Amino acid sequence: MSLPEPRSTKSRKAKPSPPVYPFSAIVGQEDMKLALLLAVLDSQLGGVVVMGHRGTAKSTAVRALADLLPAKVRVKGCPFNCDPERVRDLCRECGARQGKGKRLPRETFAAPVVDLPLGATEDRVCGSLDIEQALNRGVKVFQPGLLAKAHRGFLYIDEVNLLEDYLVDLLLDAAASGRNQVEREGISVSHGARFVLVGSGNPEEGELRPQLLDRFGLFVEVKTLDDLDERVEIVRRRQSFEQDPAGFCSRAQLLQEELRRKLNAALIRISRVGVDAGLLRGMAELCLKLEVAGHRGELTLYRASRALAAWRGGEAVLPEDIRRVAVMSLRHRLRKDPLEPLESAARIEQALDRVFPLETGDAQAAGG
Repeated sequence: MSLPEPRSTKSRKAKPSPPVYPFSAIVGQEDMKLALLLAVLDSQLGGVVVMGHRGTAKSTAVRALADLLPAKVRVKGCPFNCDPERVRDLCRECGARQGKGKRLPRETFAAPVVDLPLGATEDRVCGSLDIEQALNRGVKVFQPGLLAKAHRGFLYIDEVNLLEDYLVDLLLDAAASGRNQVEREGISVSHGARFVLVGSGNPEEGELRPQLLDRFGLFVEVKTLDDLDERVEIVRRRQSFEQDPAGFCSRAQLLQEELRRKLNAALIRISRVGVDAGLLRGMAELCLKLEVAGHRGELTLYRASRALAAWRGGEAVLPEDIRRVAVMSLRHRLRKDPLEPLESAARIEQALDRVFPLETGDAQAAGG
């Protein structure tokens, strides 16, 4: 078994990527932006599903956030984006080179954002045998799939509610385990598959089954903004970006750099964020009162509140952090019957008032 040879870049220079709309310039949709940030800060959160109206900056936010992340290091030429510092995650080829005592050559790359089309097959997602190479050269060559391309980046699925359930399940399994195992025509390949899974869709076109929805870490509902000034500002900024992308991004550079510094600091800080035993007990009590099935609710609430504490610059989780992330962590876990509508946030907020009451004059909910 062999892998496709990396394409030579000596003869021509790669074209510069077109400017990405700045994350700092997105108007409104604070819950969506925060959920994406938290999923980046803690890769074990389980991704984000964003449901709501079309044209509400869902895909724009994903690409904009990826542009904020620091450059990553991979093994040069590796089609699986292997991290040379994570020996246990190396693919077979990189592992063999490492085992021979060779220093793995390195290169930097930007966090990838991979779109998964609705018509994608399992082979396209996981990888497949390169039929052309097999017929022409008589060798078995593995062609990496979308999971390999998304490793250490983002995998974005628009209209995730219309994707075949078995594919959603496959993606969630890969995201949870961090690896992709492929068995094809005598080929056995295992490679890292650590990515932030983001699904979006319009619930009017169909809903995800509760069993699949529950496996996503965070759920956010987005709506068309109803503030006149904000709607005008969206048009003004978008028009300005389309007329002069480089100039628009240059004017947003200071805010972008501030966000980058804050994100990098939070990525370093999150491992040190502590959770008081009383607050942890309160999280479990909240899920108990809401009759959340299973224990993903408490785990997500724990991880999301730690990520939020790191984002705001704290060293410990506060009740305000829990209140801020509770709805996006638990709302999609309350529905017992697939035919029932999704629960409103009111029930969670009432339970929060009993378990994590805020005194008058307390700080507002933490966030962006």
